[in-house]
Formats: sequence, C-alpha cells, structure tokens
Amino acid sequence: MRKSSYVKIQFMSIPNVRRFRISSPDGGQFATVMAVLPKGADVDAYVADAAKRYDWKGHAEAQAKQFKIRVGQQKQKKAK
Repeated sequence: MRKSSYVKIQFMSIPNVRRFRISSPDGGQFATVMAVLPKGADVDAYVADAAKRYDWKGHAEAQAKQFKIRVGQQKQKKAK
C-alpha cells in the first residue's frame, strides 16, 4: 500500500478579522470594511462611525477608473 503525501498550504492571514458591509449615505454604493475589534467594543457604534468617515468620493472615482470602458484606441505618433 502506497502512502499518499500532501502539502498543507497556509495563507498569511490576520486572526479575528471581521468584515463589515457599509453603505453610502444615499444608499447607492456599498463598501467592505475589515477590522479587528477588541472584546467588549460597541460594534454598531464602530460601523456607524466608519460609514460616516469613509471617503465615498474616492471610492466612486476608484470604481469608475476600474470599470472604465474604452471606446477606441488612438494611435500616438512619437515626436522626434
């Protein structure tokens, strides 16, 4: 009988990280905030504060840049 061998792959991760999904004040956008909270922390107060201080304008710009649709490519000539 042949013994099977395997390698356990461990990913680097931060223990006790919790993910919170927050929404923008107008309700049109959503973002995920990852945080490690101490024991006994008020989670609702943290999430409310994080949603209030989140940079929604920067988030919208990053999303627009990431999903930008290119209509056509222009050929550029090298200046000599």
